Amino acid sequence: MATTSSVVVLCCLFVLPLCVLGDTCLAPDVKTQTYTTTEAVTSTETVFIVEFTLKCKNIVSNMNLYADIQGKTLPVTRTVSGDKYQVSFSDEHSKLPSGSYDIRLFDEEGFAALRKAQRSGEGADAVKPVHTINMSHPGVWKGPFLQSEFVAAAVAVFVWYLAYNARSQLQ
Repeated sequence: MATTSSVVVLCCLFVLPLCVLGDTCLAPDVKTQTYTTTEAVTSTETVFIVEFTLKCKNIVSNMNLYADIQGKTLPVTRTVSGDKYQVSFSDEHSKLPSGSYDIRLFDEEGFAALRKAQRSGEGADAVKPVHTINMSHPGVWKGPFLQSEFVAAAVAVFVWYLAYNARSQLQ
């Protein structure tokens, strides 16, 4: 009887850690595609869209991820197949100037550590992400210095002035 219970305890000690280690991604391989708003004339906010594939050495599937972009945490959406992820972020043009932005990706364990660090007032940079995506934003184009309608009207007025002066000199 004592040997049966000790065998059960030993099995639990060896099997339980395998069940607990489920969703940690080891040696992530990330391939990204990014999009940012480049024109301010037709949009009211700058938008970042990052789509990426994540493959782990230990073949983890259906992993929930969270992104940290400039101190804001967002959930990362996952496709039905489970290997493609997407995160999007938007803000006013003035708050997202041109430059390089780091998008830190966290699994559930890392996200819990990040939230704990934020609540306690510690630096969030101390929490190690699963992966960091560096995104380059070229900035937004705010349109030409002069609108085309103004240039066309100015040229029309100038041509009219030249024609009027030429006509006055003929009479």
